[in-house]
Amino acid sequence: MLVFKASKDLLAYFKAKGSRLGLVPTMGALHQGHLSLVERACEENEFVVVSIYINPTQFNQTSDLENYPTNLDKDKNLLAPFGEKIVVYAPEHYDLYPKGTLSKSYDFGSITAHMEGVFRPGHFDGVATVVEALFENIQPQKAYFGEKDFQQLQVIKALNKQKKLGVSIVSCPTIREKDGLAMSSRNQLLTPEQRKAAPVIFKSLYYLKQHYHSQSVEEMKLFFKGQMEQHSLHLEYFFVASVTDLTPVSKLEVHQDYRFFVAVFAGKTRLIDTLELDRI
Repeated sequence: MLVFKASKDLLAYFKAKGSRLGLVPTMGALHQGHLSLVERACEENEFVVVSIYINPTQFNQTSDLENYPTNLDKDKNLLAPFGEKIVVYAPEHYDLYPKGTLSKSYDFGSITAHMEGVFRPGHFDGVATVVEALFENIQPQKAYFGEKDFQQLQVIKALNKQKKLGVSIVSCPTIREKDGLAMSSRNQLLTPEQRKAAPVIFKSLYYLKQHYHSQSVEEMKLFFKGQMEQHSLHLEYFFVASVTDLTPVSKLEVHQDYRFFVAVFAGKTRLIDTLELDRI
């Protein structure tokens, strides 16, 4: 499997082939959720670049960055079954940040004004900076992102439109473990007890999805918080937000689309999830 550390070498390689490219951006520690993106990308493109880069500017805490799991050899082994369609881009910092690892500043309006935008200041500037660099360095026709990070997905769509980057953004459904836990690289950091408790996040959201007609938003939040506390998990936030602009609401209106957005701590490990409500 070819691994490129410099984008100029990657571009030269594909220029000679005249190929259409799909891109799956990752921070490594690959799991089945990532592989589902790779599988779809392989179906829709001649070649697929899987970028593996832990982006320092989207972390709010140094300890979180330092503890983020990484194993390039394991990642390559997971990608091996896809054969020669896959090329790995594992850049050094300077290839994406030639002027130093600092974020650019963006204005995405309401879609970054709540949820992660509040609880992780500067996070989306870091995400947008690295995605813009990836798009410019790799020049893919399509890029693939999971809906588990739904707010991030909307940011990337807005970035692509604002900067006229010309990439087709493909959103793919959240992949879950058999017990409902959304697949995440951070799941590797959970202790056995925390891993046993973590599925209550999705189970509680799914329960609320089935019963939200009979509860207010505040009642749903209290229910969710209580379920987390029963399993020694700490709720950071619970919101019901409009899918259109990601603005949290206190009351549901008819003919509107909403999603649940939650962030929960299992010990020091932060887990996020989201689930769409059926249309009222």
